[in-house]
Amino acid sequence: MTVFHPFGEPYAEGLLDVGDGQRIHWEVSGNPDGKPAVVVHGGPGSGLNARNRKYFDPARYRLVLFSQRNCGRSEPHAADPATSLEHNTTAHLVADLERLREHLGIERWLMFGGSWGSTLILAYAQAHPGRVSEIVLSAVTTTRPEEIDWLYRGVGRLLPGPWEAFRDALPPEDRDGDLLAAYDRLLNDPDESVRRAATTAWATWEDAVIAHETTGSPNAYTARPPEALTAFVRITAHYFSRRAFLEPGQLLRDAHRLAGIPGVLIHGALDLDSPLDTAWALAKAWPDAELTVIQDAGHTGSPATGEAVLAAIERFADRSARTGSDGPSTVRSQG
Repeated sequence: MTVFHPFGEPYAEGLLDVGDGQRIHWEVSGNPDGKPAVVVHGGPGSGLNARNRKYFDPARYRLVLFSQRNCGRSEPHAADPATSLEHNTTAHLVADLERLREHLGIERWLMFGGSWGSTLILAYAQAHPGRVSEIVLSAVTTTRPEEIDWLYRGVGRLLPGPWEAFRDALPPEDRDGDLLAAYDRLLNDPDESVRRAATTAWATWEDAVIAHETTGSPNAYTARPPEALTAFVRITAHYFSRRAFLEPGQLLRDAHRLAGIPGVLIHGALDLDSPLDTAWALAKAWPDAELTVIQDAGHTGSPATGEAVLAAIERFADRSARTGSDGPSTVRSQG
C-alpha cells in the first residue's frame, strides 16, 4: 500500500501583485531549506489543491502552491461577472509564475502538474528552461486545437446523448458553429439565469467525459461550490474558445527547448479527456523525458497513477539542480 506524505500546513502565504489589477494567492510548505518545487493546477481555473502536498516529503522539499489568475483565492475572482478576463492569457500566467519564483527567491524549481497544468508547465519551461530543474506531468495535454476539438466535439461519438445535451443547451443558431465561442458568450451574458444555465450545461458535459473512469464520479464538476464552479467554467471557456492563446502545435514544436530537463510523463491508457497520443508525441519530441502509461487509469487517475507520481517526485528529491539529464526517453507500462 502506497504511503503518501502527511499534509504539512503552509509556513508562509500571501497575495502577489502581478499587475493589471491582479493578485495571485500563493503558499509555501515543507522545509524552508529544501529543494524548491511548484505545483501548477489544472482547469484552467480550478485553483490550488492542498491534496497535492501528499506527493512531497516535507523534510526534503520547499513546496509552492498557488492559484492562477481569477480563481481560488486570487483576486479579482471570475465568479464575479464584473471581473474582466482580458488580462488572463497563457502569456500572463507564464509571467506570473516567473514573478512568483523571483518573489520567493528561488533559483530553479521542480514543476509538477496535470491536465491544463501540464500545458502551462510546458509553456513556462520552454520560455524559461534555465529555471526548471525537473518536470513531472500527469494527464498530459498541450492544448492543441485538435485536443480541444476532441474534448468538446470528437468524443461525442462515444457519448452521443450527453454531447447532444451539451450542444443543444446553446441557441439553435449556434449549434453548428463554434460551440466554445458560443458558450463563452453565454457565460458572459448580462442575464444571470443565462450564465447559470450555460455553467451547468458545460459542467455536466465535463462530468460525462470522466464519469466512466475507474475512479470517476458522476458529479465531479457539478458538485463543486458555486463560486468555484463558475470561475472554472468561465475561465476554461475563455481559454479553450481562444485555443489557449497558443500557436497550433506550439508546445510540441518547441519541445527541443526542454533539452537537458529530466521529465516524467504519466498518462492513463483509458483517458477519454486527453487521449494518449499527445503524451506519446511529447515523449518522442523531448529526449530527456520518459513516459509511463497507467493501464487502468483515465483522466482522473487511479491508485497506480498516484504511485507513479510519488515515485517520480521521490526520485528527484535529492537530485542536485545542477545535475544533467537522467537519460534518454523511455516508455513504461504499469497498472
